[in-house]
Amino acid sequence: MLRIFQLSTEHSMGIVKIEDELHEDARRASTVMCRSINAQAEFWMKVGMLAEANPTLSFNDIVKMQLESAQMKMAGKAVA
Repeated sequence: MLRIFQLSTEHSMGIVKIEDELHEDARRASTVMCRSINAQAEFWMKVGMLAEANPTLSFNDIVKMQLESAQMKMAGKAVA
């Protein structure tokens, strides 16, 4: 059975159909990671997209790269 999953980001909202089992996995992971289900799904999608674009990077490399990018964005906002 497919579940309709409403996904919202900073700029837009969309609807994604996912299997019930994947939705349940996202729900469980979101509880452990203290994220909303939407935030967990967005995280998985972003990491998956980056992994496909950078197949030589490990999961830890991708997370480190994202943390560094977020720190640079925050530093830029503090200066502005």
